[in-house]
Amino acid sequence: MRDTKHAAPRARRGRGPVRGVPLAVAAVGVLVCLGLSLLLGNGSGTGTAQPAAASVAATEPGSPPVSGTSVAVTPSAPPSSATSPSPSASPSAGGSPSPSAPPTARPTASTTVPSPSAATSGARTVASTAPLAGRIKPGTSYSGVATSYDAADGNGACLFGPSDDLMVAAMNHTDYDSSNACGAYVLVRAANGASVTVRIVNDCPLPCAPGQLDLSHQAFAELAELSVGRLPITWTLLSPAVAPATMSIRYKTGSSQWWCGIQVIGHRNPVAALEVRTGGGWRRLSRTDYDYFLSPDGSGCGGTIRVTDIYGEQLTVDGLAVKPDVAQPTSVQFARR
Repeated sequence: MRDTKHAAPRARRGRGPVRGVPLAVAAVGVLVCLGLSLLLGNGSGTGTAQPAAASVAATEPGSPPVSGTSVAVTPSAPPSSATSPSPSASPSAGGSPSPSAPPTARPTASTTVPSPSAATSGARTVASTAPLAGRIKPGTSYSGVATSYDAADGNGACLFGPSDDLMVAAMNHTDYDSSNACGAYVLVRAANGASVTVRIVNDCPLPCAPGQLDLSHQAFAELAELSVGRLPITWTLLSPAVAPATMSIRYKTGSSQWWCGIQVIGHRNPVAALEVRTGGGWRRLSRTDYDYFLSPDGSGCGGTIRVTDIYGEQLTVDGLAVKPDVAQPTSVQFARR
C-alpha cells in the first residue's frame, strides 16, 4: 500500500494582514473622529462665538432694552448699513425704528397741554408765550439805596415825554430789564417811616446796583434831606388806586403802514406784551429798551392792538390811525390789583 505523504500545510500569506488592515483603518478613523470632535468642542472657548446666537440676542423683538442708553459695538466688526439702529439711536430720515426701540413717550394724565385758543379766549386770559413779569414781581419787597437826580421835565429813557408830575424815578439798569419796568408804580419806604410813590420813567445806568432807585429831587425830598445823598430803602411794586382814567397809545416818529413803533402810555400796571392783529391772527411785537414795540415790516400798523399787563389782563384797542407823536386816548385801563 503506497504511503501517501501529506505535505505540511503552507502558511497562507496575506491572510493575517488582510484582517489587520480593516481593523487599523477603523481604529485610525475612530481616532480622527475623536480628534475632530475635540477640536470642534474646544472652538467654543477660543473667542470664536457663533454669530447666530449674537444676532438673535440683538434683534429679538421681545427682549428688553439694555439698561442705559447705548449699545457697545465690537471694533473688529463694525455694523453695516443694514444694521438696525440701537434703542438709543434716532431713526434716520424716512426710516422706521428698530423693533426693540422703546416706544415714544406720550403725555400722561398730569401733563398740561395749553389750549390753542388760550391767547385769544378772553380779556383776562394770559398769552401763553408772554412772560408776565420781568425782574420786578408783584408781592416782593426789594431793598437797596435811594439817590437823587434832576429830573427836569420828567422825561427819560422810557420816552414818555414831559410830565407835570415829577414824582418819578430811574430804575437801576439791572431791574430796568430792557424797559420792562417802564411805567411801573413803586412804593418806596425809608427807615424813618417816610414813604413816597413814584413812577419809573428812566434808566439808571451802571454802577447803579440792583435794588437802587435814583429818585427825582422832589421825590427824594419826601423821604429825607437831599444832603443825605444815599438813603437805605425798601420798595415794592404797586397797582395804584389813583391812575389815569384811561391809557393812551402813541405811534413813534416815522411810523407808517410800512414800519411802526407803538407805545402804551398811562397804564396802571406794567405792560408785559403788545400784539397787533394781522391777516394771520395776533402777532406779538418785540420790545425795545426805549419802551416801543416795533413792527419792522408794517404788519398790524394802524390796526387793532391788544395789550397785556403782568397780571394777565388783556385790553383791546380798535380804530387808531397811524399818527406819529400823537398820544391817542383809549377807553380802557387795567384793573387795580
